[in-house]
Amino acid sequence: MEFDAVLIAGPTASGKSREALALAQAINGAIINADSMQVYREAPILTAQPSREDQARVPHFLYGHVSASEVYSVGRWRDDAIAALAKVRAMNRIPIFVGGTGMYFSVLTDGLADIPPIPAAIRDAARGLLEEMGVEALHARLAQRDPLTASRLRPSDPQRVLRAYEVFEATGRPLAQWQGAPTQPILGGRLAAFVLDPPRGERRARIARRFEQMVEQGGLEEAAALAGLDPALPAAKLLGLRPLQALAAGDLGQAEALGAAITATRQFAKRQMTWFRNRMPHYIWYDPLNSNIIAKFGKISA
Repeated sequence: MEFDAVLIAGPTASGKSREALALAQAINGAIINADSMQVYREAPILTAQPSREDQARVPHFLYGHVSASEVYSVGRWRDDAIAALAKVRAMNRIPIFVGGTGMYFSVLTDGLADIPPIPAAIRDAARGLLEEMGVEALHARLAQRDPLTASRLRPSDPQRVLRAYEVFEATGRPLAQWQGAPTQPILGGRLAAFVLDPPRGERRARIARRFEQMVEQGGLEEAAALAGLDPALPAAKLLGLRPLQALAAGDLGQAEALGAAITATRQFAKRQMTWFRNRMPHYIWYDPLNSNIIAKFGKISA
């Protein structure tokens, strides 16, 4: 059986990039990033982007192609992914989407609501309100106007609260209502879809090792270079960014900073797994410690 595309999802530090590279080399594939943080060019270490050597082995797309100062949205990723998909198919390679952003996989298989562009005046006014009153107060105001969407958002999430507020102000319709409308998926045909599911203890250990390696490899310098980044920007949610910036500035010791970064990342990985379990139960799940994706792919391709 031939497949039109392969999807590889998994929590942070689960080994997705390694699995994707091995499969791409085995099946003449090309890799397309489906992780919302690995798009930023200023943070290849902090976001654990594939190394230059790995990217030279097979074609890679949508890694480090966006500035952290930009508002990079799901809609922009959809457009970029469509363009990358066309390039991969023109190369007669199998597209392999890999990453940890559940919404991106949903866009691939279910589509994305066609929300109109937000006028600059509304965007600027909403951002001004966020800076003036803070995210929790803006969330409370959103709850008065759009209680459905507000109930789905954490009051401490400036990016998503701001987005929901902008959409309601611009369109008069709740963001949740837009998201519930019928949409057109990017991918069709035969899909091989996987979720990496390493044991919880191993995942936690990998996260800790990753941050220790990041500091050794230059992640601290990347974090320091992003000081002053607007907290409402998507890139401000880079895992471990704030504690590593505090370490670089001398406001935290290394043990305390790494501890905070590791804890926040473990919590994020837990949320990722919750998304995958709720939204991707039909994917093929496997423990990369006891199997590998080439074996899994071979079985379903036979």
